[in-house]
Amino acid sequence: MRLKTKLSIGIGFLFTAILVSGLLGIFSINLMKKDAHLVLKDNYETLVYSNNMLQTLEQFRTDPKSIKTFEENLARQEANITEPGEGVATAAVRDLFEKLKLAPGNDSLQQRLREKIYLINTANQQAIFAKNSTAMANAKRFSNWLMIIFSLLSLVAFTLAVNFPGIISEPINALSEGIKSIVNKDYSRRIHLNQHDEFGELAQAFNTMAEKLNEYEHSNLAKIKFEKSRIDTIINQMNDGIIGIDDTRHILFANRVAEKLLGLKEIEIAGKYAPDVALQNDLMRSLLQEKSKEKELKIFADNKESYFHLDVINVDNNERVIGQVIVLRNITPFHELNEAKTNFIATISHELKTPIASIKMSAQLLADHRVGSVNKEQDELIKSITDDSDRLLKITSELLNMSQVETGHIQLKIAPVSPSIIIENATSTVSFLAQQKNIRVRVEEAATPCKMLTDPEKTAWVLTNFLTNAVKYSPEDDEIVLTTELSQNNISFTVADHGRGIDEKYLPKIFDRYFKVPGTPEKAGTGLGLSISREFIEAQGGKIWVNSKLGEGAVFGFSLPVAV
Repeated sequence: MRLKTKLSIGIGFLFTAILVSGLLGIFSINLMKKDAHLVLKDNYETLVYSNNMLQTLEQFRTDPKSIKTFEENLARQEANITEPGEGVATAAVRDLFEKLKLAPGNDSLQQRLREKIYLINTANQQAIFAKNSTAMANAKRFSNWLMIIFSLLSLVAFTLAVNFPGIISEPINALSEGIKSIVNKDYSRRIHLNQHDEFGELAQAFNTMAEKLNEYEHSNLAKIKFEKSRIDTIINQMNDGIIGIDDTRHILFANRVAEKLLGLKEIEIAGKYAPDVALQNDLMRSLLQEKSKEKELKIFADNKESYFHLDVINVDNNERVIGQVIVLRNITPFHELNEAKTNFIATISHELKTPIASIKMSAQLLADHRVGSVNKEQDELIKSITDDSDRLLKITSELLNMSQVETGHIQLKIAPVSPSIIIENATSTVSFLAQQKNIRVRVEEAATPCKMLTDPEKTAWVLTNFLTNAVKYSPEDDEIVLTTELSQNNISFTVADHGRGIDEKYLPKIFDRYFKVPGTPEKAGTGLGLSISREFIEAQGGKIWVNSKLGEGAVFGFSLPVAV
């Protein structure tokens, strides 16, 4: 039977019980009301009329109005004859009354009239007793029927009240427990309901679902374990240290390289809170610090100093971070190659400076007319040799400076220096180049007695590099503005030109090594000058920057602290 049918039967029965009880009650009340009305209408009123006639009969001699009252009650009685023999007695009362009106003082007539009235009373009193007995019998009969019907309906209703909630609640509880088991991955749970209704169908569907889930779980478990084993093997075979951390900062795993670097076994730290491990392990403490992320770390491992690059990768799921993977990439071979490259560049650059200087000096001697005259073609060749020698000398100087930067051996001679000295050295160096393009270098120097804490040679080199680039990229007959300004215990230098400018998308890379703005002529430079400038300024505790827009020129600047 369907659940809907069960509900309809239960609710229909309750409705029928209420309807039957109500109809029987109404019928019983109406019947008893009718019996009471008959007693009141047919008999009680007759008794009232008879008693009124008996009272007025005594007053015939003294009160003439009593005769009229008697006649009114007699007329009402004549209209209310309901019992057997009552009509004959009432007619006799009328006949005697008519005679008595002619002889009011006749005692014999009055006595006979009283007897007839008593007969009417007696008949009605007997009728009242009889009708009352009938009404009581009817009331008792209906009361018994009502009790029987009420008992039956109550018994059925009680049975429904006790059993019907269980028909609904027990399957729901069974389904609820089954769902909890599925949530806890107990796919062997089944629900058995001997009901051929919607709950039975739902239980069957649940069992089918649990069976499918159980099959899926067991069919994929071996595959998942195999994949996990393969991933663990791959991670352990990697040359990089890898550590997994969940969203609660507990350590999930660490491969063999990570074990060696940490000096801890995976079994010792798996499941532990990473900051707690960091309290006893310096490397773990460094890995968890924000400032260490995406930087090089020098770690003593395998009885030697090794270099590792730290990467912290967030693991996301639906835009929510559920963990992190810390990767220590072994860059020791690259670091060794880079160091060898730096040493090689430094050595070659140093060795090249002497022959290049000799070539330049020889070219200058050839250009000297005191040595001998040369024709026009020879003079152009000498000039070309001189230009190439200057360019080679600049490149070797930049390479030597870069080797100092890369090895971290920048030799600084910090001293209090006036800004005007730096400006004079730089402007005098680029004056000849500026004159060739008829470019004026306008200096707007702040009137301040303050001095800077700086290496004058390297700072002048940086400012010269800014001015040289400004001259290169400025049109002829133009002006370059060199400005100094004192603000917040720093002296800043800015060089502004009106050249073609730099596209904003290239500005973040402008100070990177070997970077050249696309479209720059091949002979414009090595791409090292601005990188070396940044290293020189930052090594002195200063800042360097650039502002530019394409077609609006460029502004290069740096600032250094004031000498206290």
